[in-house]
Amino acid sequence: MLNIRQATEADGDAIWNIFHAVITAGDTYAFDPKMSRDEALAYWFRADTHTYVAEQDRHVVGTYILRPNQSGGGSHVANAAFMVAPKAHGLGVGKHMGEHCLSEARRLGFRAMQFNFVVSTNEAAIRLWKQLGFEIVGNLPGAFRHPEKGYVDVYVMFRSLL
Repeated sequence: MLNIRQATEADGDAIWNIFHAVITAGDTYAFDPKMSRDEALAYWFRADTHTYVAEQDRHVVGTYILRPNQSGGGSHVANAAFMVAPKAHGLGVGKHMGEHCLSEARRLGFRAMQFNFVVSTNEAAIRLWKQLGFEIVGNLPGAFRHPEKGYVDVYVMFRSLL
């Protein structure tokens, strides 16, 4: 069974292992693949961020963050980022974290959620976000340099939480 909970500093190694595997692949996030552990964890545990982990059999298999997309007048719209351990791909971890995130965002008072940078070749993520009610509301042509496919489009995805 999958358990999703608030992350603690004790989860740092597990989060870093997932984060490092995802960014090293270089095909889904615009993070520097050489980003250090300290930089990654500082980003993932920023002061304005709610950080979660997904555990299966007491092993962390995924992590996500939830924060305001903008400050001030845009702070009612949430933003989130998700990472699943490579060995847990295809097991529904992303879907469970996505559903949990939508519930948490509502609980925290957000009125909508926006993903600013969904790489168009990340078909599994796009399919999942559409299943969870997101729509593509913008296209950024050639905004991501994919390590194998060259310059590919990026989508902005959005959904109301009301």
